[in-house]
Amino acid sequence: MLVAIAALAIFTFIRTQPVPPAVSQEEKAPPPSTAAQAYAAVQRSVVRVRAIGDDLESHEYVQKALGTGVVIVADGTVLTSLHAVAGASRVRVLFAEGLESEAQIVAAQPENDLAVLRVATLPDDLAVATLASTKNLSPGDTVVAIGFPFGIGPSVSAGVVSGLRREYRSPQGERLLSNLIQFDAAVNPGSSGGPLVNAAGEVLGIVTAILDPGSGGFAGIGFAVPVETASAAAGLPPF
Repeated sequence: MLVAIAALAIFTFIRTQPVPPAVSQEEKAPPPSTAAQAYAAVQRSVVRVRAIGDDLESHEYVQKALGTGVVIVADGTVLTSLHAVAGASRVRVLFAEGLESEAQIVAAQPENDLAVLRVATLPDDLAVATLASTKNLSPGDTVVAIGFPFGIGPSVSAGVVSGLRREYRSPQGERLLSNLIQFDAAVNPGSSGGPLVNAAGEVLGIVTAILDPGSGGFAGIGFAVPVETASAAAGLPPF
């Protein structure tokens, strides 16, 4: 009798315990990385820039340089690096959606290696980048660079701010650029003119140069013109 009562008590105890949740065989996908989120926020406003010049011998147009740009105003205003389009007879801009259009250089700021383009034909769903002040930017802050290094892209690289208010003189010694953001996200020829963005995908600066020790590639030091300077070249009000 006692055994029966004990068995009944155990059975009742087991029945009243909460049932543990079933273990799912599917693991929850990890959230996108910081770089992925930043890229997703700005990717559709990043454009490839082609500088085209005249070949005097063949009397044809030839590609002179490839660079990157970023749309900052809904009327088709694009910021890029001046050295990426300097001396071009024609400039063409390729949007993320695949539309390619002629563009005109409407302003230039040689002292900051900046050029402002106005694109002739725009996609119906034109995306405009969001700009962010660099007032509170500090060494160590995460940054992401988007561009077309060697014409390949759009390509994404991530790093940190390495320093502020840097100076850089091109190997040709043409001009001294000052008040630059130094960063270590990888950039290469063709990245010039592309946006340097924060973790939210907001534009902090325009990539302008890399420190080249002679190997022709990236050595871990890139420079960007702060967005305050760049936006002023396009006639935008200060932050």
